Formats: sequence, C-alpha cells, structure tokens
Amino acid sequence: SRINAQVMEEAIKGMLAHAKGENKRNFLESVEIQIGLKGVNPQRDRRFNATVKLPNNPRPNMKVCCIGNAHDIERATAAGLDCIDMDGLKKFNKDKKIIKKFARKYDAFIASKSVIKMIPRVLGPGLNKAGKFPSILDEKDNVSTIVADIQGNVRFQ
Repeated sequence: SRINAQVMEEAIKGMLAHAKGENKRNFLESVEIQIGLKGVNPQRDRRFNATVKLPNNPRPNMKVCCIGNAHDIERATAAGLDCIDMDGLKKFNKDKKIIKKFARKYDAFIASKSVIKMIPRVLGPGLNKAGKFPSILDEKDNVSTIVADIQGNVRFQ
C-alpha cells in the first residue's frame, strides 16, 4: 500500500517534536526506514548497491584521512584532515594487523590521483576488504567539498 507524502511528512515532524520536547535524550537518535519495491524479484536481482547524496550532512563527526603527495597533504591539513604519505604507508610493510587497525581508525579515505594506483601494491587488499578504498582527490578539487560529499553520501545494499 502507498503512503501519502503529506502523512509521512506529518509523522516525521511529530517524531522530531517528540524527540526534542520533554523526552530529550542525551544521545544521537536515529530512525530506520524500510522500503518495499514492487516488481523486483529478489531471486533474480540479487543485490542492490548504490549511494545516495543526502541534502543534510548526517555524519559531521566522520573521520577522513588523506593519502597523498606533498601538495595534497598540505591542502588536506589546511582543511583539518589527518594525512599520511606513501612513505608512511610503506612503513606498514603489508602487515595485515597494522593495516586493519589503520583502516578501523578512519571512516573514509581520500587519495591523490597519482598515489591511488600504488595503494593496492603497498597495502595489499586491506582497505578493499574493509570497504574503505579511497575516493579520488584531483588537483583542482576543493578538499572540504569532497569531504562534505563523502560525509553526505549514504551507501545501501
């Protein structure tokens, strides 16, 4: 059955008013939504993999690390990001435990276009397995804009 958009909007406003009113909690509350898709056969269409850019930033405290050359590290440091260069990655020496710990420390990674090709060679499959392979940072891109995009994107499966 379909839900009227106006009814849904009123329900969400009611939830927000209730959450901000007398029942104010001292933690970040979240809401889950389930959507049923008509005309989709789960036997045939195995998986959905997609990302959606939300208009409001749902994760402002997300930790992002920049892997790059000297110029990109300088730009990322100015934007307030943690940074590491290729020499720092080579010190991990393909040690799976150290790479896993490094991947767990951050929510997302961005990398210079020149460096991104060397990351699998230096680190192995560690970041890929963690689902945190870096997004590309171009020379002309604004670092804070890319970080805002990463924080605003939600991936669903």
